[in-house]
Order: sequence, then C-alpha cells, then structure tokens
Amino acid sequence: MAFIEFKNVSKGYSGAQGFSPVLKDINLQIEEGEFVAIVGYSGAGKTTLISLIAGLIKPDIGQVLMNGKEIQGADPERGIVFQNYSLLPWLTVYENIRLAVDEVLSDKTKEEQDAHTLKYIKMVNVSHARDRFPKELSGGMRQRVSVARALAMNPKVLLLDEPLSALDALTRATLQDEIKNIWEAEKKTVLLITNDVDEGILLADRIIPLSAGPGATLGAPVQVNIARPRDRKKINHEPRFKEIRKEVNGYLLGLGTKPKLTLEKKLVLPAIEPEDLDHPRSLIPGATVAPIRSNEVKKERVEL
Repeated sequence: MAFIEFKNVSKGYSGAQGFSPVLKDINLQIEEGEFVAIVGYSGAGKTTLISLIAGLIKPDIGQVLMNGKEIQGADPERGIVFQNYSLLPWLTVYENIRLAVDEVLSDKTKEEQDAHTLKYIKMVNVSHARDRFPKELSGGMRQRVSVARALAMNPKVLLLDEPLSALDALTRATLQDEIKNIWEAEKKTVLLITNDVDEGILLADRIIPLSAGPGATLGAPVQVNIARPRDRKKINHEPRFKEIRKEVNGYLLGLGTKPKLTLEKKLVLPAIEPEDLDHPRSLIPGATVAPIRSNEVKKERVEL
C-alpha cells in the first residue's frame, strides 16, 4: 500500500465561463520517504494537485489517501511551503516559526519549544536573522524561513509548491542544495512541484510530468536512477541526466504522441493591388487624389 495515493481523481472549478476541468483521471502512488517531483507548465494544475494532498480542497471524483485513509482536511502531518512565502509580516523570524511549534508541540515545555524552534532556524542558516521581520529579509531568506516553519511542525509529508521559482539563479541553486541536505538528513516524504526539469533531476527519486490543461493528467513516471549525493557540476556529464531530460521534455512538448488533425482551407484574398508609388498623385499643391493602382491607370489619346 502506497503512503500517498490518488485514485482516479478529477478536479475542476466553476466560474463565469462555466465549469472548467483542471485535473482528470489522476492516479499516483508515492512511497514513504520518497522524493517525487511533478513537472509541468504554469497553469496546468500543479498547485491544485498539491492542494488536494494538503487537504485544502477535495476532489470532485475519486479519492486522495494517506496511509490508506482518505484525506479529509488540512493536518500538521502534511507541511506545505508556498511559492509566495506566506509569512506573517508583524512577526519576526523566530515568532513565525514558533507560532507553528506552539500548535504542534503544545504539550512540551517552553524550553523544549524554544530549543525546537532554534533547531530549525539553524538548519536553514538564518540564525543571524532570528529577530528580523519579513520585510527586512531577502526573498531567499524568506523562503528559508518558510521551509523551517514547515519542517518545525515535524510533518510526515513535506509539500513544496514551486518554492524557488521566484528566486534568482544563484539563490535558487543554494536553496536546492539546502532542500537536498535536509531531505537526506530527515528522510521525509517530499513532493516537489516545479517547472524546472533540471531541478527535478537534481533532487528527486522520480519525476512525473503533468500534461498541459485543461483536464491535465500525469504521464509515465521517470526514474532518476543517478547515484546520490548528486553534484550539480558533475551531473550534467551523466548520460542518464540527458536521457531523463529528453524523456520528460519529450512528453511535455508532445513528442511521440499522435499527430493532431490538420485541416487545409483555401484562402481567397480580395483582388487589391498596392498603390503605384511612382505615379504622381497630383500636380496641384495641396490637392488630394485617391490612391492610384496599376490597374486603375488608363491611357488616352488627345488630339489638338
């Protein structure tokens, strides 16, 4: 029995334009301790998929299960890191993380709660900024705090909803390494939502492509059978790296699928010729003459 499982799940939303299907016939199994990356286009339904696991929404059809039990709502067992940080601006780094700790470790002493909070602040390397407010932090530091807050809840599943997409390349690479190190140390079940195939190859055990919407569905999973630890400088030279990238990109770009129906239609253009620019418009200054085209020029013979 899989740790996380989707059984024939479909989900859509109703709006001004009527009902719009987002996900269709999703079947997915994630094992405990596995790191899985879902890769797809923006707007394909990746956030909807992760929200179903988090329990923030319910499927229209099918079931989402954890440990064989249907997910009924949000739970600290499933920690989520959003793309937009979601920190409370009036609380410091320490207070943002401590707020989560107070909820899940309410039976512990204040000293134990404090030690637990500081442990995760240190884990993501923001100890020097523990008393700063979110507005005083860079984007990368804010995302570190978001990761620390999710981990401090000690969840069984860590859900990462494109947490690095808004960061510059250098900060993104640094945080990728942080996430990799945390996973190797904690061995939690991780689901990463991303639009970066290389990021999935660097971090995940499996990559599953998500087709474009509406009515997106999952493609065949691709095993990232590259030995760990993975070095970002050396991984590009791995033959398997190029094979995985080609396979995932091939699915996302529609290679190898059945060709779409093509219709040919004869287009009839109106018989309009461009204006003859060599023909003088008028010899009278200020006078206007309608455009003259070659087929409008008529020759006349005048005898005096």
